[in-house]
Amino acid sequence: MESIRSRLKLGNKAAEVKLRKRKSRLYSNEDESDNGALGAKVVVFSVVFRLINCFLVRTSFVPDEYWQSLEVSHRMVFDYGYSTWEWKAGIRGFFYPLLFAVIYKILHVINCDSVHLLIWLPRMFQALLAAFADAKFFFLVRALESRDAATWTFFCQLCSWFSWYCCTRTLTNSMETTVTGLALAYFPLPGSKTHSSKKYLSLVALAVVVRPTALIVWFPLLIYHFWKEDRKLRLITHEVIPIGAAAVVISTVLDCIFYEKWTVVQFNFLKFNIFHGVADFYGSHPWHWYFTQGFAVVIGPHLPLFLHGCTLAYKKYKVLLVAVVWTLLVYSFLPHKEFRFIYPVLPFCMLFCGISLARLKAWRRAAALALLLSNLAGALYTGLVHQRGALDVMTHVQTLCDVHSFSSPPLPDVLFLMPCHSTPFYSFVHCPMKMRILECPPDLGEDDYVNEADRFYDDPLHWLRTSFPYKSSQPTHLVMFDVLEKEISVFLQTNNFVRTAEIFHTHFPEGRVGRSIFIYERN
Repeated sequence: MESIRSRLKLGNKAAEVKLRKRKSRLYSNEDESDNGALGAKVVVFSVVFRLINCFLVRTSFVPDEYWQSLEVSHRMVFDYGYSTWEWKAGIRGFFYPLLFAVIYKILHVINCDSVHLLIWLPRMFQALLAAFADAKFFFLVRALESRDAATWTFFCQLCSWFSWYCCTRTLTNSMETTVTGLALAYFPLPGSKTHSSKKYLSLVALAVVVRPTALIVWFPLLIYHFWKEDRKLRLITHEVIPIGAAAVVISTVLDCIFYEKWTVVQFNFLKFNIFHGVADFYGSHPWHWYFTQGFAVVIGPHLPLFLHGCTLAYKKYKVLLVAVVWTLLVYSFLPHKEFRFIYPVLPFCMLFCGISLARLKAWRRAAALALLLSNLAGALYTGLVHQRGALDVMTHVQTLCDVHSFSSPPLPDVLFLMPCHSTPFYSFVHCPMKMRILECPPDLGEDDYVNEADRFYDDPLHWLRTSFPYKSSQPTHLVMFDVLEKEISVFLQTNNFVRTAEIFHTHFPEGRVGRSIFIYERN
């Protein structure tokens, strides 16, 4: 009887084990289906959100979003345009403009190269990349933290006014930040289940090719990985060296092809910006600027949540916090400072903000609502209002291509009497009309060097009279900020220039940049 009972007990236990296995399989299948459905929702929402983001940013930020990307791409494909001094000195790489040149070439081949598509398709491409990075960031945090923390981190990421303002722009900083976010998804953070050295190192190499300063952000992270790695020699010989060498070779070959001479862009970039101090030409700030102003502006209303999150998750994610502080410190030693330079560390900060919101509990909804409204106000104002005239004026200039016949005079001849590179150029006009800007390359060692823009602003009236002594040599159209109008009013009246358009630009005019942009046409 005892043997029979023991057999029955063993049979029951086996049945229970089988039942548990079936239940676990069922639950795991349900979890996988839930995760799959959640993943699809996150991806779709990210794509829709960033495309809306793309079309609600209609302002100008910095000249580089056009002059170091779209203008170069337009010249590569359509064989006319303007190249700034950086492309003549060989300090910019062709990889990033080549991405948009491919888009332009396809449009040209299928005869769909309208100016609207040339403007918006690169922006949409950048928006889709940003959406993919947002989704990967959510899945990363979901693997590291609770679903609640991942959701609030995702919320913080999408709420950020600075990400809204920058991520869809054709800036190398935007691409650098997007690729950095993707690389972080494969980095060996504590608790990460998606770690892949080859994937994240390849993405880091891509970020450095796009913008060499990406190495600043990744330096402490690379040191951390090397310190934690058990097989250090294998990491260096089998992954770091091959991937790094391949990136340098590919980028160098591309640059040599398009520059038509031997050019190592990374070396030239360091030589001009660090050793020759050319970056100082574009302005300088005190060493503490990033700590007292820059970082607070970039992170915006998230700052209290970031500081709170640091107290909660410092031990677990101290490598990310070190990367943020390290980046701010290194950039603080460089005289020329801009908000966009520290944009790549913003996703790191969002992780701490999400953890903070997830832990607030009672105050969570109020904090989230305040975060949403404050960021929304900043995002919409900077995206739709502040400095929009730089783009709107090019819409007016582009109409000259339609109303003038290029087979008979007078041919359009547009002179931009504005601070250097204040507006986009041929990539926003897409017709070979004559256009000219005030030249302003930095001093590369010439004696008594003064750039054309400074000579003009020293005495605008004298410059115009000496540059255009005869009416036949004068441009047909002048584009200027309103602050210049009074100084050259005599020239305008004498030569029958009539104002044909007034375009709002900013509520915060400063120096040579005015509140509005005027277009004058010569009768």
